[in-house]
Amino acid sequence: MILDKHTASKTAELLLQINAIKLRPENPFTWASGWKSPIYCDNRILLSFPVIRNFIKEEIAKQVEELYGKPDIIAGVATGAIGIGALVAEYLGLPFIYVRPEAKSHGRQNQIEGLLEQDQTVVVIEDLISTGKSSLNAVEALHKNGAKVKGMIAIFTYGFDLASENFEKSGIELHTLSNYETLVKLASDSHYIKEEQLKTLMEWRKNPSLWKP
Repeated sequence: MILDKHTASKTAELLLQINAIKLRPENPFTWASGWKSPIYCDNRILLSFPVIRNFIKEEIAKQVEELYGKPDIIAGVATGAIGIGALVAEYLGLPFIYVRPEAKSHGRQNQIEGLLEQDQTVVVIEDLISTGKSSLNAVEALHKNGAKVKGMIAIFTYGFDLASENFEKSGIELHTLSNYETLVKLASDSHYIKEEQLKTLMEWRKNPSLWKP
């Protein structure tokens, strides 16, 4: 995973600016997994800010072309990456599909929405990488439906070792616009957080599943 330092810093700055990423070491969030966390990321909010969503769209599109050329299709992971994925596909002039966490229990019982044909090349767009489990679940669904997944590009990653291991095992290449280290350094350098808060954020990062406030 190769980060462009300027893009990584600018992305982190914008996500903090619109509160897509919230840092709250003194009053931690509880994730759906049950983990306690001093950080919460909801990148879907960037869709409400035209200038910022255009920056993110164009940076992802640039990575797609530089890394993979033009695939046959762009796929977004539901639900967080449907919006930005569709914008990237539109920008590149490519078809778009999205992948649900599981097949619907009614109607056509689709897990993949949109037209996907056998052996088409796909780049997957994701908004956030934590453990990577849900993202790789989408990749597996695409493979089962005959797609050739070239790689995945996400807006932000926490950079957990578990995620790195999961992507390595799957053989899927992951690239992101920004990451946790860049975010925390920016927040500290700009005095967005205090020194004590920085210590908490770094401590949490060492072992997030067992961290307690």
